[in-house]
Amino acid sequence: MLQEATFKQDLLEWFDANQREMPWRETSNPYYIWLSEVMLQQTQVNTVRDYYRRFIERFPTIEDLSEAREDEVLKLWEGLGYYSRARNFHQAVKEVHHTYQGTVPRNPEDFKALKGVGPYTQAAVMSIAFDYPLPTVDGNVFRVWSRLNNDTRDTKLQSTRKAFEQELQPYVESEAGQFNQAMMELGALVCTPKSPLCLFCPVQEHCSAFHAGTVLDLPVKTKKVKKKTKKLDVFIIVNEQGEILVEQRQERLLNGMWEFPMYETQQSHELQTWLGEGYAWDAQHLMQLKHQFTHLTWDMSVYVLQQPVNQNQLELPDNMTWMSVDSKETFNFPVSMTKIFKKYLSQYDNR
Repeated sequence: MLQEATFKQDLLEWFDANQREMPWRETSNPYYIWLSEVMLQQTQVNTVRDYYRRFIERFPTIEDLSEAREDEVLKLWEGLGYYSRARNFHQAVKEVHHTYQGTVPRNPEDFKALKGVGPYTQAAVMSIAFDYPLPTVDGNVFRVWSRLNNDTRDTKLQSTRKAFEQELQPYVESEAGQFNQAMMELGALVCTPKSPLCLFCPVQEHCSAFHAGTVLDLPVKTKKVKKKTKKLDVFIIVNEQGEILVEQRQERLLNGMWEFPMYETQQSHELQTWLGEGYAWDAQHLMQLKHQFTHLTWDMSVYVLQQPVNQNQLELPDNMTWMSVDSKETFNFPVSMTKIFKKYLSQYDNR
């Protein structure tokens, strides 16, 4: 086992000298720290920086965010992905505003009860903002702790997470926020997945996997389930005024965001039926695009209908509308649809 005192001292001294500058490390505001942790889930630090700054400029207080419309919140989140994070955070902030008078609760159980707050977010925010003794266990910590102890337990199992949390508990009885951030930083900068910098590691002497030569075998993770691929046809449909048809998603994935009409390939004929027999169908292929989600890949064939639609003869359902090219920024588009829109403009926009 690790020598607790010297290991922690070596780690914190390294972190103090080598930690990256990040805007959320320059504040003690628990709302800002909470926001950063939500944004950083499954997203790279360099991507988050600008989103974080724009978000707190627009919503500097919990009250500001609690009073915002969801579509405005999603617009600022556009491009970060995993939009349920934004919705949950927005709902949780509303609850903080109304139930806790706009102050992030210091009690870990009260905080965990908020929408979208799981064990990791609870531990990260409570330890960093309030120095509450809770260990954070994310992908970086799983990797670092497995290697330090030459531990072959499956890190995909909830039982392993619980065990790691118990084993890390003594290290967070003091300086919890600093220790948790140091562990995550070590995993991000030194104890990396494929090419760890073992020779420069500040806690090399404490690392059982380094001495056993098993660093690259750890952590142990069960194989990921193969992603499902869904073949889709996307259509750019323009009316006689030059406006583009868009629809708001009603499905759980990307719910509430806007897209161009999209059908599973075997169901694309439904669009022709909807447009009617009098419509001169002429679809020109624009592009192929693949978009990756956690457990799903969209394989999209994108087409532009060459014949403008008479908007007065087409009755739109409630979740569809015509969008002028100049008003695109008022709609919340997922990344895939934004790419399609840019490609369309590059070939068809004659303004």
